[in-house]
Amino acid sequence: MKLIDLEQLSLQQAATALRQRDFSSFELVTALLEAIHRRQGELNAYTWVDEQDALAQAEAADAALAAGRAGALLGVPLVIKDNISVAGQPCTCASRILDGYRAPFDATAIERLRSAGALFVGRANMDEFALGSTTEASCYGPSRNPAAPGRVTGGSSGGSAAAVAGGIALGALGSDTGGSIRQPASFCGCVGLKPSYGRISRFGAVACASSLDQIGPITRTVRDAALLLGVMAGPDTRDSTSVDQPVPDYVAGCEGGVRGLRLGLPRDYFAEGNDPEVTACVRRLADRCRDAGAEIVEVGLPHTRYAVATYYIIMTAEVSANLARFDGVRYGARADDPQSPEDLYCRTRAACFGSEVKRRILLGTYVLSSGYYDAYYLRALKARTLIRRDFEQAFAGCDALLAPVSPTPAYPAGMGQADPLALYLGDSYTVAASLAGICGLSLPCGTTAAGLPVGLQVLGPAFAEDRMLRVAAACEELHARERGGRP
Repeated sequence: MKLIDLEQLSLQQAATALRQRDFSSFELVTALLEAIHRRQGELNAYTWVDEQDALAQAEAADAALAAGRAGALLGVPLVIKDNISVAGQPCTCASRILDGYRAPFDATAIERLRSAGALFVGRANMDEFALGSTTEASCYGPSRNPAAPGRVTGGSSGGSAAAVAGGIALGALGSDTGGSIRQPASFCGCVGLKPSYGRISRFGAVACASSLDQIGPITRTVRDAALLLGVMAGPDTRDSTSVDQPVPDYVAGCEGGVRGLRLGLPRDYFAEGNDPEVTACVRRLADRCRDAGAEIVEVGLPHTRYAVATYYIIMTAEVSANLARFDGVRYGARADDPQSPEDLYCRTRAACFGSEVKRRILLGTYVLSSGYYDAYYLRALKARTLIRRDFEQAFAGCDALLAPVSPTPAYPAGMGQADPLALYLGDSYTVAASLAGICGLSLPCGTTAAGLPVGLQVLGPAFAEDRMLRVAAACEELHARERGGRP
């Protein structure tokens, strides 16, 4: 079998090599499964892998390639976060309450990837029901950061990011509610893209907070993220929140560089509490953009200081409503010998939901309760409007924004569990984009003296992913040149 360098191979390179018969899909998947065997115990990035089915999918892809079938991802394996439905595969959301549940259908995003020829080899670890920022709130145990042993992967899509960064996935899907794609990509040193709200159908993704959730890719390169986005994007009649907007050629849109563009640095994202090495990495790449012909200006997003409070009111309220359906009645785990329906609900949910899920359900139920709805939830909706207007005003004078993904690099494992409030405050620079419904992307922009990855966040207006990707691809190229290599 040919030697395949999984740690360097991009999705585009893999697809090209398969078409050119440099190696077969069976050989590629076999190499990937061997890598998973070597590193899964160390990384805990996967919750489930079916080797026999993965190889059967690869054999079918090889037959399709031999028959001359076209497909942008024909024969290319992906890993899918465990809250996105793939027919016949587990979809547990890393929760004991969905133990034994298998999805009876494909999510729309999966249907479109399958039509492009992609293979689905396994399920990626995550925070339970996507409620967390570390992937430590998983019934399967925490994923581990391949770039920084002893540090968190970020979350909630930490398994997807760890798999890509650790060389045991070529690309992955995650979901982003308040930063759950961008933050783990930043912590692990890969690329993570949150599309505009409505760009990719949410049908088949288990709902966390319905007005915020979006499916998106985690990859090694910006162009790989563009490739997956282009396959998945577009309206869907099964999701009333998906938007009928044109889907441009995102990969082609990565060309063009930053010359002549006006890029904003939001002063509110460079607060005194930031790790100085994070600030230095982001500003250094902004300087490289200026050297390449971009105009760099400072902009204000003054309602950023309300973003975390606003997000944790709206998100928990929607979580409380969405998770009410997991009651032990229709599917998944249930308490033994219930004495009454109330006893079944109470004992099932008490035993099978983790502490972070319970905390957020209680917070959401509280802010929706009589006497507090107006004081909290309605005021949060008004603050959300102000946050969205901040971005609209900023984009009126800028093509895109450059900012940190997180105030700090990956922090030590266990820290967030000891202090949940500190964990929530770490979402300061990701939740605002989710509240506003705009697109955002994280890409590596350097490392700290201790070798911890730092991510640059590129933010674009709603449904301007092509512009965002152009800036991100240019930043990736500039950073690679600075390091003396190529992305």
